[in-house]
Amino acid sequence: MKDKKSKPKDETTHEEIESLREQLEAMQSERDDLFGKLQRVSADYANFQKRTARQVADSIVYEKEHLIKTLLPTLDNFDHTFEKSQAAESVEAVLAGVRIVYDQMLDTLRSHGVEIIEAMGQPFDPSRHEAMMRREDRSHEDNTVLEEFQKGYALNGRVIRPSKVIVNKLAGTDAPPATGPSDKAASDDEDRQDSPEDTQDSDME
Repeated sequence: MKDKKSKPKDETTHEEIESLREQLEAMQSERDDLFGKLQRVSADYANFQKRTARQVADSIVYEKEHLIKTLLPTLDNFDHTFEKSQAAESVEAVLAGVRIVYDQMLDTLRSHGVEIIEAMGQPFDPSRHEAMMRREDRSHEDNTVLEEFQKGYALNGRVIRPSKVIVNKLAGTDAPPATGPSDKAASDDEDRQDSPEDTQDSDME
C-alpha cells in the first residue's frame, strides 16, 4: 500500500521539475532576447551620438560659410571704395562711399538677427548699457544716456555686447537722489545725535 501511495507522489514531483525546467528555459530565452535588444539599442545610441556630433559640426561649418558669403559683397565694395578714393574729387565723396558700405554691412548683420542697441537719449538700462562714467547735464533728465563710447549689439534679442555710455547724474537741490528706507533711518539717527537732549545728557556724564 505504501508503494502505491508513493508512486503518484513521485510522478507529481517529476511533473513539477519538468514545469520548473520549462519556466527556466523560458526565462533564459527571455533574458537572451532582452540582452540582444539591449545590445542593439546600445549600438543604435552610439551611432546616434556619432551622427549627431557630425551633424552639429556640419551645421556649424555651413553657418560659418553662409555668414562669410553674405559678408563678401561688403568686402568687395570696400575694395571698390578704396580704388575710387584715389580719384575722388573730395573727402565728402569718399565718406559717402564708406557710408554706403557701412549701411550694407548693417543690412547684412540685420539679416542674421543682429540689431544695434539704442542708447543715446535713452534711460540707462544696466542689462543693455555699460556705464563708463557719470556726468551732470541739467538739460537732460537724470539717469539718461548722454554719450555713447561704443555701440552695443543684440542677436535675436539677446545682448552680445552692451553699449558703453556716459550717464547723466543730477545732483543738488534740483534733482535730489531718492531716499530709501535705510537712508531715512540713518538721517533720523543723525538728527537724534545732534538734538539738545542728547547734548545735555552727554554733558551730565
